[in-house]
Amino acid sequence: MTKDMTTGNPLKLILFFSLPVLFGNLFQQFYSMVDTIIVGQFLGEDALAAVGATGSIMFLVLGFASGLAQGFGVMVSQAFGAKDESRLKHIVALSFLLTIIISVVLTALTVTTSRELLIFMNTPDNILDMADSYIRVIFWGIITSMMYNVVSGILRGVGDSKTPLYFLLFSSALNIVLDLFCIVTLKLNVAGAAYATVISQGISAVLCLIYMYRKFTILRTRKSDYYIDRVTTAQMMGLGIPMALNYSLIAVGSMILQSAVNVFGSSAVAAFTAASKVEQISTQPMPALGTTMSTYCGQNLGAGKYERIFDGMKKAFGIALGTVAIAAFICTVFGRSIVSLFLSEPTEAIYSYATQYLNTISCFFFFLALIYLYRTSLQGLGKGIMPMVSGIFEMICRVGVVWLLLNPYGYWSVRLASPVAWIGAGVPLMISYLVWKNRKKKQLCSQAV
Repeated sequence: MTKDMTTGNPLKLILFFSLPVLFGNLFQQFYSMVDTIIVGQFLGEDALAAVGATGSIMFLVLGFASGLAQGFGVMVSQAFGAKDESRLKHIVALSFLLTIIISVVLTALTVTTSRELLIFMNTPDNILDMADSYIRVIFWGIITSMMYNVVSGILRGVGDSKTPLYFLLFSSALNIVLDLFCIVTLKLNVAGAAYATVISQGISAVLCLIYMYRKFTILRTRKSDYYIDRVTTAQMMGLGIPMALNYSLIAVGSMILQSAVNVFGSSAVAAFTAASKVEQISTQPMPALGTTMSTYCGQNLGAGKYERIFDGMKKAFGIALGTVAIAAFICTVFGRSIVSLFLSEPTEAIYSYATQYLNTISCFFFFLALIYLYRTSLQGLGKGIMPMVSGIFEMICRVGVVWLLLNPYGYWSVRLASPVAWIGAGVPLMISYLVWKNRKKKQLCSQAV
């Protein structure tokens, strides 16, 4: 069912909307972790390193696609908040058309350049072929990932965060089963893990789309809704492109960081892969809150309820502080134990690389929380430029730390790259929101007079 976030208690709305998103994110990380464990346990350290070496490239491409999908979702939330059903249906239809076009273009570009990108990133020779076989399959399935993200974004835009969770649970369970079938039974090596991901996402996307059309009449498009008009397309791409570029810029920085990790050999790559999974799991409440605030701000902006936006953001900041404490506790207390799950015989070198990284980044999670809260909220408010600029800051900081510290300080460059990047991006985002808030308050006061 749809959820109108323009009325009711903001704190209660934010918490109840974010919980299904959080559970979905956690389960997604869980099946990603199981996927990694299966690869590490059945195929070994090199296979785990091969999959890990593709992470930043995948984020570059799939993050770009996800950013576009988020932009489309913001347009949906604004139209829903404004109670403009005709415009809402057209935005939904146009989202599907643009998704197909963009997916075809991205697939053509990526499948022909994947190996060159891996070589550019200093991927070790002993894992290069495995990494390329994995990422090519993922890139052939870009449309499955993007379509699922678009449909989920549309549903969240109208206030339904539960349905995407249910289909994500189904997709995750199917992925685990297919992982075992493709890797253990069919012996497809690391490519089997990629096939499992693409197939499970594709099935989930189709089922989610069918469910949306059957259960949500407000989202049920007609043939007349499927046309490309310059104004709406420009508005959607105007929101989507900055979000997409933001993800891509962050990914470029991550690629440089991954190339620095690759210099230390496959043990460091395996450790960084496992530690990154721990980081992602522990910080999942942050993006869940961010996704919620994008919808909350978008709907209330469409309804013109600015005081609700101010109140909701204040309460969300308090929630964000709680997520920081949770994430830091998990990384510092349970980090080593979780890392041990990913490999059958982890060496002391792997433990050392992983725990050093986790102990360092956990001290800076406050700034990561700022990024997730304010970046998505500004996007929901239709302010896509500053989030993109923050992505530039994040990339420059991450690349700068690696470039300046790699040779003289070695692995410290890996440990400090993300924290410095989070500070460089999070603080400007918070300032940007506060500036917008103060200007809007002055504008509202002048109108009242």
